[in-house]
Amino acid sequence: MPSERISYDSHVDSLAYANAKPVADARMRQCPEDFQVTEIPLLEPDGEGEHVWLWIRKRNENTQHVAELLSTHAGVHPRQVSYAGMKDRHAVTEQWFSVQLPGREEPDWQAMDSATLTVLRHARHSRKLRRGTLKGNTFRITLRDITGDRDALEQRLVKVREQGVPNYFGEQRVGRGGSNLHTADKLFINPKLRLSRNKRGLILSAARSFLFNQVLSARVQAGNWNVPLVGDAMQLQGSHSYFIAASLDTDLLSRVACQDVHPTGPLHGRGENPVRDDCRRLETGVLGDYAGWCEGLEKAGLVQDRRALRLGVPELEWQWADADTLVTSFALPAGAYATSVLRE
Repeated sequence: MPSERISYDSHVDSLAYANAKPVADARMRQCPEDFQVTEIPLLEPDGEGEHVWLWIRKRNENTQHVAELLSTHAGVHPRQVSYAGMKDRHAVTEQWFSVQLPGREEPDWQAMDSATLTVLRHARHSRKLRRGTLKGNTFRITLRDITGDRDALEQRLVKVREQGVPNYFGEQRVGRGGSNLHTADKLFINPKLRLSRNKRGLILSAARSFLFNQVLSARVQAGNWNVPLVGDAMQLQGSHSYFIAASLDTDLLSRVACQDVHPTGPLHGRGENPVRDDCRRLETGVLGDYAGWCEGLEKAGLVQDRRALRLGVPELEWQWADADTLVTSFALPAGAYATSVLRE
């Protein structure tokens, strides 16, 4: 099992860097306002229907906890409350929630306002807000007490904006100190381990993310995380669609260079791995060390999928608030991690 080969506690720290280790250190999240996240909605409420959508700003609040507060305030079952995506707790974030109120009047939403939660607006919609129904998120992150070579840091920021970063799953997915990975180990040894449905899904997702990170780290070390291998599954920018690169012609290489398409890595599960040739050999070599986990994911019913290895950050901007405080801003698609950008 993987626990014999890696320390889960340092999993994220052990992943390879695209540009060698960072050239500076800084303090992050000195206060919630230092980490601001705003959801980019996929759609807006249409003004009619049995679902009320609420645009909420939260400060130092867990997304699930806010959903529970909405359930209690509206007097509905927790299943009638939904949101598009989880947001950081130790931050100031804005996002949509939805509450199903068939044939019922709305409560006074402003009565929920507090030092940690503000209902900014609300509107009716015909449908429930589904998980994943978002384009992405914008971030404004302040880094304080920076030490290191400022000129080198500026150069690194330019490089990240131009070339992107490895699209690693962040610590939030694997759990602080690798806690979700420790539980995954137990689950694959004992598939009857008692876990709630939500917890089991979280653990399986963490295990699959771990395997993806291992493949991506191997390709970063090999220097081919942002260029295709023969047999690679190439994903179109902004899409989940992909095609297999049977050969590396100039047209494909040009499209990769301008970040129109990206090499991908495996999200393991049942079914045939679509990649071939050089890419298949690399992935088989890495995943072969984790056969027990691969088998566990297949038995749990997860299905093969792909995720881009490269995360573009073309909108990355920054400014110095003072000599040792840097304010960064950028947008990322759904499922990407700001910490993976800051890591580089």
